[in-house]
Amino acid sequence: MNARREFLSTVALLLLAACRRTASSDQAKKIRIAVIPKGTTHEFWKSIHAGAVKAAQELDIEVIWKGPLKEDDLKSQIDLVQRFTAQRVAGIVLAPLDSKGLRGVVKDATQNSIPVVVVDSALDSNDAVSFVATDNRAAGRLAGSQMAALMGNKGNLVLLRYQEGSASTHEREEGFLESIRKHADIKLVSDNRYAGATTESAYAAAESLLLAQAAGQGSVQGVFTPNESSTFGMLLALEKAGLAGKIKFVGFDASEKLIAALRAEKIDGLVIQNPFQMGYLGVKNLVQRLRGGQVPASIDTGSTFVQKDNLADPNIKSLILPDLSKWLGGS
Repeated sequence: MNARREFLSTVALLLLAACRRTASSDQAKKIRIAVIPKGTTHEFWKSIHAGAVKAAQELDIEVIWKGPLKEDDLKSQIDLVQRFTAQRVAGIVLAPLDSKGLRGVVKDATQNSIPVVVVDSALDSNDAVSFVATDNRAAGRLAGSQMAALMGNKGNLVLLRYQEGSASTHEREEGFLESIRKHADIKLVSDNRYAGATTESAYAAAESLLLAQAAGQGSVQGVFTPNESSTFGMLLALEKAGLAGKIKFVGFDASEKLIAALRAEKIDGLVIQNPFQMGYLGVKNLVQRLRGGQVPASIDTGSTFVQKDNLADPNIKSLILPDLSKWLGGS
């Protein structure tokens, strides 16, 4: 009887140990992916981060969020892709700072069986398994048609570009110009200046541009900027020059300060993207691929034109000022 008890006890202990090893093994096999944005300071990237976290929680995977501090630090972003490739993460979600500059490291990752999903801004390569972003050219055309209407289809217009090498903003700028060129009485007086990657550089560039075009003397009727930092920099320059609300102003993306300026009629309209959905679908597509599923080659997450009179729309509210605390805590 004692021998039988000892035997059963030994079997129970062995089964318990096996279960623990299996649980430990399952935990060790938990999918671990890296999400690398262009930068980490703008509200846009925080929304992408939140979307990625939501997907990670639903799919029971681990997301490592790491990106350059500033959106002009190409070397840092290249280093991050190389580092995560060396660490053998299961996959990478990447918003490339430069359409050509990231091609080599993305190729290296895929050759090491680490798939890459590109979000927000296109990569000049066929190595990514999926591209999740706004149709930026269409969003630019939307901005252009709205700007033309705001200007009454006539007057002088300036475009302050973002920075060279950024595929997403380049597409917006070109789409905007496509729309504007349909209006013979709108004269584009400047389209070759760049804001740079920060609000500070955008403010300096905008101030210089307004001065060069004698905007203070009434020679400019409209301005367009293609992203959050260039829009905020232009807003500051217009405010300093006493021109905010006097020149038609269409920008891109949303933050609390930009929405406040829209309410105060210092900005006439903003083209809003859906960065939360970019982060969410970027991670979801990557995990689906890792688990052997098929994923679409590209997904358009959409764009919306927001003005003061549609800010109260519940669908607009969820886009412009999403509650990210559920996913990012107090960050």
